Amino acid sequence: MRLLLVEDEADLADAVARGLREWSMAVDVAADGSDALLKLGVYDYDVVVLDRDLPGVSGDDVCRRIVARAERPRILMLTASSEVVDGFALGADDYLRKPFDFGELVARITALARRGGPPASPVLERGELTLDPLRREARRGGRDLGLTPKELNVLRVLLEAGGGVVSHEELLVRAWDEHADPFSTAMRMVVMTLRRKLGEPPVIETVRGFGYRIP
Repeated sequence: MRLLLVEDEADLADAVARGLREWSMAVDVAADGSDALLKLGVYDYDVVVLDRDLPGVSGDDVCRRIVARAERPRILMLTASSEVVDGFALGADDYLRKPFDFGELVARITALARRGGPPASPVLERGELTLDPLRREARRGGRDLGLTPKELNVLRVLLEAGGGVVSHEELLVRAWDEHADPFSTAMRMVVMTLRRKLGEPPVIETVRGFGYRIP
């Protein structure tokens, strides 16, 4: 899942982004409405967590512009106000009042992401390999693999492909964030450690010059 967090309170944005990354989400952060619109013009997101009270371009204006698109991400609005009807009228899909419980935020984001795509089982399976994104657990033959959040994210992208090949570019976009360096060895290192933890026989195949797949 790739997510855009639009929040002008730097400490709150940093804390929320770190927490969501622990849940294997790729998170970009925008500090104001203008920055949010720039990122929305470059990247595709599953969910936008949008504060209504933003400097410059307001959260309401950002919401209007997102809704005007033919294809758009789901919108979860954050508000300190008790007036939430306006947000729904603008096209927001859900709202959460500040201060909020982090667990509730994760639950609402996950629910919105599911609404944005085709119905899918919460547990991904392929052969003897299973991944439960909500519990952040991956097992092979019943053995807990003890994966890091980034390894879980990579494995999830590969499993969601249903045996198809995932290109290097798609994996970078879906499992990392805007700060990922496409020329670094980070992706290869994560795939290498993931392969080691998955054990024998090998699960992840390399399609030379293109990407990876779990057949």
